[in-house]
Formats: sequence, structure tokens, C-alpha cells
Amino acid sequence: MESFRFRLAALVMRHRGITALLFVVVTAFFAVGLRNVELKTIFSDLLPKDDPFVQVYKDHPNFGNPLTFTLMIQRKDGDIYNAETLAKVWKLTRDVDLAPGVDHDQILSIATEKARYAEATPFGIDVRPLMEDHPPTTPAEIADFRARVDKSPGARTFLISQNETATLINATFIERLLDYGQAFNYMQHLVEQARDADHNVYLAGQPALTGWVYRYESQMFGIFAVTLGALILTLSLYMRNVVGVVTPIVTSAVAAIWGFGFVGWLHSPIEPLLMIVPLLLIARSFSHCVQFTERYYEIYAHLRDREKAAEITMGVMMVPSVLGIFTDIVGIFLIAIAPIPAMERFALFCGFWAIWLIPTGTFLISLLLSVLPPPKNIEKLVGREGGSGVHKRFAQLLRGIASLSYGRRARVTTAIVAVAAVAAVYMALQIKIGNPVEGSNLLWPNSEYNEAVAQINSNFPGVNTLEVIFEAKDQKNPNRVTHQADTIGTMQALQAQIESGPNPPRATLSFGDYLMEANRLFSGGNPKWSPLDLTDSAVNAAAGAVMVGSSPKAYSNVIDFEQQNGTVSLWYKDNKQETVDAALDEARRAIAKVGVDHSAFRIRLGTGTIALQQAVNNVVDRFHWLIIGCLNIVILLGCSLAYRSLLAGIILLLPVNLSNVILLSSMHLMGIGLDVNSMLVAAIGIGVGIDYGIYLLSRICEEYHAQEHDWGATIVAALTTTGKAIMFTASIMMIGILPWYFLSDLKFMADMGLLLTLIMLINMVLALIVLPLIVWLLKPRFVGRKDLLVGESVDLSTIATADTHIKPLRSAPA
Repeated sequence: MESFRFRLAALVMRHRGITALLFVVVTAFFAVGLRNVELKTIFSDLLPKDDPFVQVYKDHPNFGNPLTFTLMIQRKDGDIYNAETLAKVWKLTRDVDLAPGVDHDQILSIATEKARYAEATPFGIDVRPLMEDHPPTTPAEIADFRARVDKSPGARTFLISQNETATLINATFIERLLDYGQAFNYMQHLVEQARDADHNVYLAGQPALTGWVYRYESQMFGIFAVTLGALILTLSLYMRNVVGVVTPIVTSAVAAIWGFGFVGWLHSPIEPLLMIVPLLLIARSFSHCVQFTERYYEIYAHLRDREKAAEITMGVMMVPSVLGIFTDIVGIFLIAIAPIPAMERFALFCGFWAIWLIPTGTFLISLLLSVLPPPKNIEKLVGREGGSGVHKRFAQLLRGIASLSYGRRARVTTAIVAVAAVAAVYMALQIKIGNPVEGSNLLWPNSEYNEAVAQINSNFPGVNTLEVIFEAKDQKNPNRVTHQADTIGTMQALQAQIESGPNPPRATLSFGDYLMEANRLFSGGNPKWSPLDLTDSAVNAAAGAVMVGSSPKAYSNVIDFEQQNGTVSLWYKDNKQETVDAALDEARRAIAKVGVDHSAFRIRLGTGTIALQQAVNNVVDRFHWLIIGCLNIVILLGCSLAYRSLLAGIILLLPVNLSNVILLSSMHLMGIGLDVNSMLVAAIGIGVGIDYGIYLLSRICEEYHAQEHDWGATIVAALTTTGKAIMFTASIMMIGILPWYFLSDLKFMADMGLLLTLIMLINMVLALIVLPLIVWLLKPRFVGRKDLLVGESVDLSTIATADTHIKPLRSAPA
């Protein structure tokens, strides 16, 4: 098994032409697939498939539909009852109705027919739109309109603010027709046109949030360009030779073409927010290439034959490289455990991209090393004659770091690490799952979107609803369930229970509220006649009165078209996680009191933005530690097999799990909640950290024999060689990623940049200090074994440049 990789390396190098042609053909194939790559958000794919809240949403998408834009028009110097403002609302409403993908039956404002008032007349109850066929223009028409609003309790609560300075337009879109970018650009253009010296106009809602992410997409690509430029510049300043710069660029570019081309051929859209991970994979490719190239320098410095040096490097580095990439692959594919379609697609995309790092980061790089001009600064690179410049400073720093992990200083280091670990565990346990802010944590608090959410929440019940669904057991029953006394009575009882609870919503609404208003008017208009006589005949009569001259679509926010299913809508002040938790607890308590199962209907909790946000958080709660646990198990098995020791796997996992705990504690201190995105970063972070550990532990196994079983000398030698590559790759990745925090208008990108920088820094420090410290403390026997799949070196002094076969020996390279 040990010699197989050397034979494979010799075979590849003997047939370099065929191997190179194969790479060209495969790259061309995937390049054709690039034309099909699409960055696209599919809302339903962002929701977990197996969550009961999501099932309710899919069964009743018209209730509390999150695909709704909410516009607020606010008069700056008075109320809305003036010709200019009402004309603006009228025009905006009709312009919104022309938006691509809008559901024309789900537009609601004071200027639509769905906004109605009712009054008692000698001939019965007269129900009419608040506005007729034109906006009020004269003082008399405006006064008449204002009087109509006073006769419409729903409008006074949900469409016009209490101080009468603002009004809302709600527009729901059809998912299969919704193009977020197109719809947002259209709506945002309307908003910008409507703003003037006398009016503020705000736009909120889930489609608006996604639209802002789309708008910042071009900025995202610009930041990616800055990152890649910083990586290349840093690499050039460090390597100062062609081979050290070209190999990472070419291998990373080929892997990227294969990765994007793969999903292009699958016609699988990529979620824009998760584009951070592909960039991280490019950085990981750079990291593997630097490790590979650093070893090539050592071997070439002895042989002075680039082809033979490339062949030997391939044989020596094959298993550590594959094992390191394997951990990345496992970390990404395990994300698919979470039952979210977008995450499953993304795991497929990035998982296969990580797989492509094996052929490109092992074989393609060796081909490039064998043909590119050898470095002229090889003596400086390998540290001979004392080295110079950055390489010398790296070596000096690493010798100092190495001294912390063995001898007397190791005791102090152990105590410091133990205290830090306990503190990190305590802080990590304080982290909360879910959204910690009002609005969205994807954007900065002062962003236009979050400002819009705050303004709407301060003037109206808000944009965050929880829907409690009353679902007919027999959907084909001719007796409409929403016209029955038990249904309406239970709705009213549920509302009363929730409104009297310790965390009441700002407002509630059900079909029963419309019936109470009809009953009042039908009984002469006195408010004391609002309560319904809860008999089927009385309820049916009130429902019939409400429906006279109206279409069921006018009430589609509370009942469906067939009038078999209804909802109790609850509005909350914000979507912070504590608000979400309290709302769901109160709803469950109230439902338990009124009963879930009734003769004609059942009550289902729930849908709306509150429930769907919790559905995603439930995935994090259920799968975060499961994914981390599975990742640990797979890595433990893989590494234990490679090192022929269970202890080796444990040694490798201790630093990266400590790194994960420190990351969680840092997130808590930064006010970042644990969500799907940070779960993704945490899983990948373990893969990143284990790479450093694998390369360093493999080098320790090699140096142990060369240093005549001197543990201190072994640690120093490993850190000043492989440790130098670890420090450099972590440093260039931090330099490339940190600008995200300062350049991005997407707070999510900025936070992820900061978190990924922390991951690189923490994993580098722990790999360079904690891992050798553990080795020093345990002095594991497997380090001295000669049958490991990793840690194998060759005696370069026995290899002539004309050799065609490499014999693995058990002495360290020069």
C-alpha cells in the first residue's frame, strides 16, 4: 500500500502528455456547462421539508404568505387626508398591480376594492370600497372618504396608522412567477419615484430582503475579486517565483471550472447568499497547493531535477493531501443532512467541487511543477544559509512558538489552554439560536430595508404575523365550515385567550371580526350589538350579509375561496427570537384551551413569518450538533485508519473542536445568533482546521525518525517546515477574507468574513500550539511506527535523477 502511491506517481509522470490531455478534455466539458450556471433564490427551497409549520404553509399558502411586499407611504407634514397623498396612494396601488409576478387578487390598500366599509341603510347593509373609481380630490370628497374610513375598523387598524400620517400597500406575489431581482427592481423604482419633499416611502417584506441581496450581488463579485487579488499579491510577495504563484492559480481555477460546470450541467440553481463557500474552497485550494509546493521546494533543493522532484512530491504528499481534502468533503456533504432543499443542492455543488480538489491538487499540480521553470530563489525558500526576508522571520517566529509546546514552558501553556477552553465552553453554551435583531441580520441595522421594517413596525401592527389555521376536515362539505357557529366561536375564544396572555400580539384578525361588524350594522349600528349569537343560523346570516355584493377573494386574507378554511392572524412587534418563542408558546397554550380537534375542523399551528422563521431555527436546533457529531465520527475513523491509531484521530480532533467552541463563544460576544448560515461555517471550519492538523502531524511522524526520537527537536523541525506553510496559508486567507467586513453592504457577508477570519486564526494558533502540545504530553506510540499511510518520507541521497522508480525509505528528507 505504501509503495502504490509512488508507483502511481511514477506512472502519471511517465504519461504526462496523456494525463494533461485528460485534464484539458474534462475542463472543456465542464466549461461548456458554465453557460447554465444560475444564481437564484427559490423561497420554498429555503424551508425544511419535514417541518409541520412548513407543511401548514404549503397546504394554505394564501394565509400569511411571506412572499409579500409591504409599502408604507408616510406624510411628513400632516395626515394622509389630502389630495396629493391620496392620489399618490392610488397611483402606486395601480402601478404595483402591473408588477411582474404579482397576484392581482392579493393586493390590498385603501385604494383597492378589498378595502371596504359597511353601513346600515333602510334596504340592508351596504358594503362598498373605501375609494370609488378615482382618488378623492375635492375637500368634500376627502371628508367623505375620511368618514368611510371611520366606518371600517379593519382599515383603521391595518391600513392607516393611528396618527393618520401613514398608510400601507400590501402586494403578494406568485412563487412560480416571482423573479426576485426583477420584482424588487420594479418595486424599488416605484418607491424611489414616489419619494418627494412631502412623503417618505418604505419597502419591506421577504421579497424585498431577497431583492437587496440580489442588488448587492455585483458588489459581492467585486469583493471576491479583491479577495482573489489579495491572495495572488500575497502569494507573489511570499514566493517570488513563477512556479509558486502559477500552480495555485491554475489548479484553483480548474477546480472552480469543474465545480461551477458540474451544477451548470445539472441545471441546479445556486443560492446567492451561500456563494461564500465556493470562495472558501478556492482559498482551500490555495492552501493545499502551498503545502504541496513547499514540500516540492525541499525536494527540488536536493535533487535539482524538477520532474523527479515533482514525482517524489506527489508520492510523499498524496495521502496527507487526500486525507485533508477528504475532511473538507465530509464537512460539506454532511450539510445535506439538514432537510432543506437549497442546502442539499448546495452540499452537492460544493461537495463535488471539494472532490475535484483531489485530482487538481494532487495530479494537476504535479504536472505543472514538472514543466514550469524551477524557482531561482530556492535557497531562501528552504531556509538554507539562514534564509532571508519573510521566510527567515517566519522561521524565527515558529521556533519561538515551538518552544511553548515542549519542555518546561509546556506546563504553563497547558494551564493557559485549559483555562481558555473552560471559558470558551461556558461562553459557547450561552449562544442563542435564531434572529437576534429586529428586521434582518443579513443587512446592517441602518440599512434601508431594516429602517423600513422599523418604521412599519412603529406605525402599524407590523410585518410579522403568526397564522393559526382552522382547517375543514371534509373539504367538499357543502356546509361551509367558516359559516358555522363552532368555527367562529372557537376563533373568537382563541383570540381572547391570546390577547389576554402575558405576551399579547399587537393585533388579531379573523373572519369572525368581520361578522361582528356585520352583526352590529344589521342590528342598527350600536356597538353593543357586535357580539354574535353563536348559533349556526345567526352566524350564517352574518356571513351572508358580509358576502352580499362581495367576492370571497375580498376576504382571502382570512378565509379561502371555498370558505372552508380560515385563519386567525396575529401581529407581533418584531421577529427577534424571544418574540418568536413567546408568540408560539402563547399560541400553543391558547390552542390547548380551545381544543385542537372539533367535529368539522381541526386547528393547525401555523404559518406566517413567525412560524416559518421558527421552522428554519428548528433545523439548526435539531441538526447543528448532529452534523458536528457525525463529522467528528467520520474524521475520527478516517484519520485513525490513516495513522493506524485511534489516538491519532483524537489528537487531531481536540484542537478543531476547541476551535469550534471558541468560534461559538466569539459569535455570542459579537451578537450573532446560531442559524443555518453559521451552522454551515462551523461545519466547514472543522474541515479547515483538521487540514492543518493532518499536515503537521504527518510531518511530526516524519521528523520523529530524523531527529532520533527527540520530541522537542521533532516539534521544532515540524513547525519550521510544515508549520511555516500552515502559518502562511492561514495568513493569506485572512488577508483575503478580512476586507469583506469593511467593504460589504451585506452584514451577512461582513459577519461571515469576520467569522472565517476568526476560524483561520483560531485554527492556525491551535494547530501550531495545541496539537504539538498534546503530542508532547501524550508522546503517542504511533508516531514511531513505520507502517503509516502518512508520514512516509524518502532517502533522497539514494535517488539518482535518472531513476524511474522511487523506493520509500524511513529516513527524513534533506
